[in-house]
Amino acid sequence: MMSEEQQVERDSMPYDVVVVGAGPAGLSAACRLKQLNPDASVCVLEKGSEVGAHIMSGAVLEPKALAELFPDWKAMDAPVKTRVIEDEILLLNGAGSKKIPHLFAPKTMRNEGNYIVSLANVCRFLAEQAEALGVEIFPGFAASEILYRENGSVYGVATGDMGIGKSGKAKPSFAPGMELHAKYTIFAEGCRGHLGKQLIARFNLDAGKEPQHYGLGIKELWQVSKEKSRPGLVVHTAGWPLNESGTHGGGFLYHLEDNQVVVGLVTDLSYSNPHVSPFDEFQRYKHHPSIAAHLEGGERVAYGARAITKGGLQSQPKMHFAGGLLIGDDAGTLNFAKIKGSHTAMKSGLLAAEIINEALAAGHENTDLVGFDAAYKASWAYEELYVQRNFGPAQHRWGNVLGSAYAFIDINLFNGRLPWTLSDSTPDYATLKRASQCSAIAYPKPDGKLSFDKLSSVFLSNTNHEEDQPSHLKLADETVPLANNLPEFNEPAQRYCPAGVYEIVDGEQGQAFQINAQNCVHCKTCDIKDPAQNITWVVPEGGGGPNYPNM
Repeated sequence: MMSEEQQVERDSMPYDVVVVGAGPAGLSAACRLKQLNPDASVCVLEKGSEVGAHIMSGAVLEPKALAELFPDWKAMDAPVKTRVIEDEILLLNGAGSKKIPHLFAPKTMRNEGNYIVSLANVCRFLAEQAEALGVEIFPGFAASEILYRENGSVYGVATGDMGIGKSGKAKPSFAPGMELHAKYTIFAEGCRGHLGKQLIARFNLDAGKEPQHYGLGIKELWQVSKEKSRPGLVVHTAGWPLNESGTHGGGFLYHLEDNQVVVGLVTDLSYSNPHVSPFDEFQRYKHHPSIAAHLEGGERVAYGARAITKGGLQSQPKMHFAGGLLIGDDAGTLNFAKIKGSHTAMKSGLLAAEIINEALAAGHENTDLVGFDAAYKASWAYEELYVQRNFGPAQHRWGNVLGSAYAFIDINLFNGRLPWTLSDSTPDYATLKRASQCSAIAYPKPDGKLSFDKLSSVFLSNTNHEEDQPSHLKLADETVPLANNLPEFNEPAQRYCPAGVYEIVDGEQGQAFQINAQNCVHCKTCDIKDPAQNITWVVPEGGGGPNYPNM
């Protein structure tokens, strides 16, 4: 933070609507706003160096919302090319696998009519359309502060100052942030949004809700031989290796066009054994014969990680407040039973634009858009989430196999209409047991062919931060890692972080807790899983973080 004598007056720019985040939700909202009212002034702030730089998802896209936004998306040459033609669900054990017949799989796992995509490239396409419609997009500018009127309503955001050194003092390159004033502000930051967290707390948006739940998704992009390429194949897996440590989650493997394969593992962050390393579980996963067969002889070309919100309706906060809306994964709109959230995020953006357009047409500004609630509940996105509301709690309560059996009965046979809603009231950070109560896990060393170390993986994420800046990973109490987390949990940050950000190092004065903030891929896992809730992720200088090419 700058001292008072260093504070300078910030310039401001007025808009009708400011959107925070150039993901599928935010860009859909921006496009729809300009479709509805070409004269509306709309801008989008994106903390990544370019649109798509921080976007990572599996991803199998259900094109429903895209078709609502751009009915002729195929003629527009959208990067949505590889239609799903094969769909497999495998239950893995240590040596082999069993294919689950489609008849017995939850119908939410069927992908007829869906497409395998790079979500980063889909967002780049949406950004092109937005700019053609007149939306102003500012990549490399991170919204770091919410602006409030005296009456408490939101009236915009401020971008972070640039050129602040680690000492907190301005460098010669210092440039103050900019205030963007808006009649309405849409927050679409993605999972565990830095500003979204503040809004939820300030406006008590999660009153009466269960805590949000999360998974950590780790993904790689591989280039394989033409002989191994099977464009349109979708494989989802459950069981090994996570089941060996009593951990829930599942894997995925998708064949794209151009002989590319994406492979990943989602580890449920409700796991209890502090020795679990999601990164190392993923490295093991690729050695399973059913997965290795797709990758052997190929080349790993990209790596990334991000958390996903998976609590569903039970955990979804109220999405409207005075002056703005919370949409997409910032509000937890992902359909965990489908392992898809892009289409529901986009739909929330379309609804946001329509409600804001009505308010602007009526001459309103900075009001509480209470009509959004009814519009959302009348939408197919809400209906989807209602049908699958018990999927996540069932997985937590009974595990992947029995949880999926319950989901088959609930979703396939009763279409999600069973007259109860399951509860999952323990936050993910509170599930860890003491290290002394759990078995240590001896992970195999990477072979450099299918499995790799963290640092070489982070290198492939193209992650970069200005080194001389204050750390964007804030400790509320700097003594907690060594005084509490190390003796009680063997400091799990060393393992739950998929980028090697946190280390316990030995120095001349004994052990120290080291934060390598330059490695951070912005997955937010530390903000979620730290058992003391001692770590807060805030935005670094704009443009910092990963630079995903087509993840």
